[in-house]
Amino acid sequence: MPEIPLWVKRPDYDRVDWLNKFILHMWPFIDKASHSIIRSTAEPIFAEYIGKFKIESIEFENLSLGNLPPIIHGLKVFETNERELVMEPAFKWAGNPNIIVTLTISSVQVTVQLVDLQVFATPLITLKPLVHTIPCFANIVVSLLEKPHIDFGIKVLGGDIMSIPGLYQYIQDIIQKEVANLYLWPKSLEISVLDASTVSIKKPVGILRVKVVRATKLLKMDLLGLSDPYVKLRLGGEKLPSKKTTIKKKTLNPEWNEEFKLSVKDPLSQVLHIDVFDWDKVGAHDLLGSQLVPLKLLTPNETKELVLDLLKNTSINDPQNKKQRGQITLELTYAPFRNDLESFSGCLDGMARNDSILNRASSSVSPKGAGLLLLTVQGAQDVEGSRHNNPYVLVIFRGERKKSKMIRRTRNPMWNEEFHFILEEPPSQDKIQIKVMSKRTVVGFKSKESLGHVDIDLGDVVHNGRINHKYHLIDSKNGVIHVDARWKII
Repeated sequence: MPEIPLWVKRPDYDRVDWLNKFILHMWPFIDKASHSIIRSTAEPIFAEYIGKFKIESIEFENLSLGNLPPIIHGLKVFETNERELVMEPAFKWAGNPNIIVTLTISSVQVTVQLVDLQVFATPLITLKPLVHTIPCFANIVVSLLEKPHIDFGIKVLGGDIMSIPGLYQYIQDIIQKEVANLYLWPKSLEISVLDASTVSIKKPVGILRVKVVRATKLLKMDLLGLSDPYVKLRLGGEKLPSKKTTIKKKTLNPEWNEEFKLSVKDPLSQVLHIDVFDWDKVGAHDLLGSQLVPLKLLTPNETKELVLDLLKNTSINDPQNKKQRGQITLELTYAPFRNDLESFSGCLDGMARNDSILNRASSSVSPKGAGLLLLTVQGAQDVEGSRHNNPYVLVIFRGERKKSKMIRRTRNPMWNEEFHFILEEPPSQDKIQIKVMSKRTVVGFKSKESLGHVDIDLGDVVHNGRINHKYHLIDSKNGVIHVDARWKII
């Protein structure tokens, strides 16, 4: 009984009468909006036939999908651990389109009309990535898991040429082959919904090593004509805490020789911010001077020593910058991750892609085995406290403790927070502990409470490069936490 809808025959498909009503009312607008997609898809195919069989041109004379919309006979939704929504609608479309194409063959125009179109297909539709900007997804990706059923008639000069023996099957085979070449999985049609610059979700692609060597001739801020300087480092576009040197007491020419590592997401646009402060026991610390270093000036895996004049303001035209504020000496090295390694002939703004695995493997990467452990805690479900439910996450690794934001009054928090650990060797033998905690929003007795924890073996992360999994929380009745962990080598 083939006409029974999928939602009757297959319990994993949902009935979506409401969606069919929505499509019915939206169809006139969908018809107009789809014209540009149809033209952009068809015109490259038309271009392949120009010059063949004496065809001089192929153009659309009329393009309308008619007034009969497709009907969805069932919808399946897949749950994944990625930032995406995956759907599989089964639809049938017996439409009345009015599509007329004009061919010019040896200076003679021939009109071809498509009639009685029928399409039966079950595409895979993915909305990804899910983002925090309306409509909350950036792209629509459509792919076919199997060849669709396509039936239609073609009229040329008023006659139905599909009645010619053998031609019908020949044209059917060509159409199915072309559709399969375009959209049969893993190929897909991708439609951008949001501008990439506004929704980009960037992951670290390398590590910036900064050695703060020394500073000279700093400003005198104390009554004795000295200062207590220290340096803060941060990368533009990051919300991570700044890195700080130690405080050197009573000197205008401090020597630090201290090294720091910062994760880099976009070496072409990010800038290193350097601020030198005078430490004060009471009140705010005074800014002695600042500087900026664009990462695009660095050559990957090459150490560059810079001696920079400190400025009052990083704006070049500020007249206050004419006053001498001393200098700071830094050593900078940008090390891309091995799987993101690019081949360069010079600075970063002259990059050229080299996809050879052999070339990547033979490139010099230093130090050997160093890399970044990137932990993303997406969210949790069914976490329940006996006294309050204001959950936050505590990440504990090698004695270092990092905390997420707290979300009030919920048992299903969504954090979507990243935690970075830059390591000299792969953490193959280590475990990382993630605790879900709850805290009263006002001071009171027993203000903190554990809602469960999980210990993750990082050997699996190092071996696979990535794990994306939902873990059942220990000491929790039904609690589950979603963790995405990655290991990237430089």
